[in-house]
Amino acid sequence: MAEAETGGEKTEDPTARRLQEAREKGMLPRSIELSNFATMIGGSVVLLALGGAITERLRNVMTRSFGFDPADLSDPASMFAYLENATIAMGLILLPVFGTLIALVLVAAIALGGWNFSPEALVPDFTRMSPLAGFGRLFGLRGFSELGKAILKCVVVGAVCTGVTMHVFHSVLSLGHMSPKTAIGAAAGLLGSAFVWLSASLAVIAMIDVPLQMFQFNRQMRMTRQEVRDEAKDSEGRPETKRRIRQMQQAIARRRMLHKVPKADVVIVNPTHFAVAIQYDPQSMRAPRLLAKGVDLVALNIRRIADEHRIPIFEAPKLARALYRSTDLDKEIPTGLYMAVAQVLSYVFRLRTLNPTAAARMQRPDPKVGDEYEES
Repeated sequence: MAEAETGGEKTEDPTARRLQEAREKGMLPRSIELSNFATMIGGSVVLLALGGAITERLRNVMTRSFGFDPADLSDPASMFAYLENATIAMGLILLPVFGTLIALVLVAAIALGGWNFSPEALVPDFTRMSPLAGFGRLFGLRGFSELGKAILKCVVVGAVCTGVTMHVFHSVLSLGHMSPKTAIGAAAGLLGSAFVWLSASLAVIAMIDVPLQMFQFNRQMRMTRQEVRDEAKDSEGRPETKRRIRQMQQAIARRRMLHKVPKADVVIVNPTHFAVAIQYDPQSMRAPRLLAKGVDLVALNIRRIADEHRIPIFEAPKLARALYRSTDLDKEIPTGLYMAVAQVLSYVFRLRTLNPTAAARMQRPDPKVGDEYEES
């Protein structure tokens, strides 16, 4: 239990970052048995399907190759020309077989682990040349699993080979009663069918090896709890860095907010701890909008900017606190505060139309705030 708590035991599933790093290093689950099965069964099927045509075309190439003029034997250039033509013809004949095998190898590799090219995998790893590491791999879990697969392969392929031999035994004996040409064709068919069955037997090994390789890869990629925590810290950032970034973001947002204060119609304060700047344009707004808000030092800056731009400052402690807590920046005020804010705005807009003497005699409103906005 103590070891698990300190993160010494690999009990956690690999993270996406761990898997990506492994892919960049060329570490992917691969099954050699799947590639062997794909190439063997694919090659046998191609040979069985195209064997007759390939045999006929090879016979024609051999006929042409040995049907040269005896006088050309003393001419090296002519003999090289015959060899070049025969080689090109043989390559074209066998190209479908080789092309199919190459395609099957790529498909089998991509089917498990996907396509990946890693330059790091090309760098020599001299640690693998260590005798101790070699003994560790030989007598480790992977070594025993490879030994088990080899034994299973011998058993399965041997059993299938025995069954195929018993099945075609009488057919092979009957070849002696056929004409040579017929016997060759029948023998080729028997060999092709036997090869297909032997190749198909590798499917059993592949079906066992594929989940085994995936299990071993996931087991190798597992992480300790401490590794998961360290990766989370690295990806999300250290607390000090995150705090610094958050402070910088808040400072930028605060400066952007203070730049909007000159557009306000009134600043409602409490009287020094809270300050909110309200703007209302009946032509373009459905309701008053909160441009800026703050407490303590930010509230003092809002008041200072309001004084510099001759923005009216209205003291209403409960209303200032209610607006600060209920309304986000650049949002409309809640409907429950419409009446209170309307009284303040009506008073401010009325003051603009009066001379100083009349404005001084004008009664100052006392906006009321509902109980739902009272501080709990």
